Amino acid sequence: MSSHDFSYLQPDWPAPASVRAYVSTRIGGVSERPFTSLNLGAHVGDVAEHVAENRRLFAQVIGMPGSVQWLNQVHGTNVVSLPCHEVPSGADAAVSDQLNQVCTVLTADCLPVFFCDEAGTKVAVAHAGWRGLCAGVLEEVLKGFDEAEKVLVWLGPAIGPEAFEVGDEVREAFIAQQPEAQQAFVATENGKWLGNLYLLARQRLMAKGVERISGGEHCTFTDKARFYSYRRDGQTGRMASVIWLAEG
Repeated sequence: MSSHDFSYLQPDWPAPASVRAYVSTRIGGVSERPFTSLNLGAHVGDVAEHVAENRRLFAQVIGMPGSVQWLNQVHGTNVVSLPCHEVPSGADAAVSDQLNQVCTVLTADCLPVFFCDEAGTKVAVAHAGWRGLCAGVLEEVLKGFDEAEKVLVWLGPAIGPEAFEVGDEVREAFIAQQPEAQQAFVATENGKWLGNLYLLARQRLMAKGVERISGGEHCTFTDKARFYSYRRDGQTGRMASVIWLAEG
């Protein structure tokens, strides 16, 4: 399969040349329905051989090193520093300052958040659904960087603000920690709220001193051709968000 059969995203952010970052889409793999076609998640019920081939194809197309350690994501706040001999049983973010060490998370509506420092010496990526976001996974990642104001962030594809319907408990959980979070929720006619994960992430990052935040323009729920969406489809595949430091 040639690279033109693939579709992937690259962050539009002012990262140093040493930083490599990509997000897979659902296009370009071998998985069959309902995982059509580039499913990279091994935990969703897909054929294991298909997932392995998809991962190989994706790595080949983007020139990804083989040093990938897939996380067992639990919607928590644990951050793994890579490389490590044994990845913890539950982790939702990875950080590394080593060359060619790939950090990755899998998503299908949750928000993938990319980090790097302006010097191009450290990278990280986080899986931030509303639970992890509210619990502080982004703040935990920032603890691995020396100065927040020198950190660059890109917000990858997630369920958008016109599709993410939640109840009172979600809105109240965010507002209890950060009053301005109320700006990220719009009331619906059925008594629910439409939540803006992108704005919630920006608010929390800015509160910690991060000023250069890019991205946040995609919606996994509405763009069925390119993205998997758990909320839309239930049983579905996963996209991978990967980042690493390349040699100069």
